[in-house]
Amino acid sequence: MNRVLLILFLSIICFSSCKKGYDSIAEERTQADIDQKVIEDYIAATPGLGAKIKQVDSVGIKTGVYYVEEKAGTGNAIFTNSTRITIDYTSKILTTGVVFASSNNFHPSFTLGEVLRAWKLGIPNMKKGGRIRIIAASRYAYGPYDQPEIKLPANSVVDFDIELLDVTN
Repeated sequence: MNRVLLILFLSIICFSSCKKGYDSIAEERTQADIDQKVIEDYIAATPGLGAKIKQVDSVGIKTGVYYVEEKAGTGNAIFTNSTRITIDYTSKILTTGVVFASSNNFHPSFTLGEVLRAWKLGIPNMKKGGRIRIIAASRYAYGPYDQPEIKLPANSVVDFDIELLDVTN
């Protein structure tokens, strides 16, 4: 009987010490709504952009990633997570236009599976030699985390300009 009471007492203490924790899902939804408004306002304020921009559709679900094909490429590339891409890119904060990262014509190569989600969703919409502009909600880029080494604030909506120089499967 004493053991049952002890277990009951410890259970009550454990449950009563539980606090309402961090509700990341609610915060993500709130940030997604904020990001969507920032992107929609930017598209509306930029002449001619609304007619050219497309939202990435991932398996029938609209994402927070938009793209504009700036220059058409050639060929038929099949993209998988193991596809190796060589690119030239510039990354800016959408709301301020501040450049926070650039390849500076270095032309780095990446495996598509190791890049930001925005790139994983946007790059397959282009072909070798093409140039694309990807506008991405924060959750598809760097999310709720400050990136002090590149001076990127948390929850930044980003604007990527990417030229696809080579594709290797």
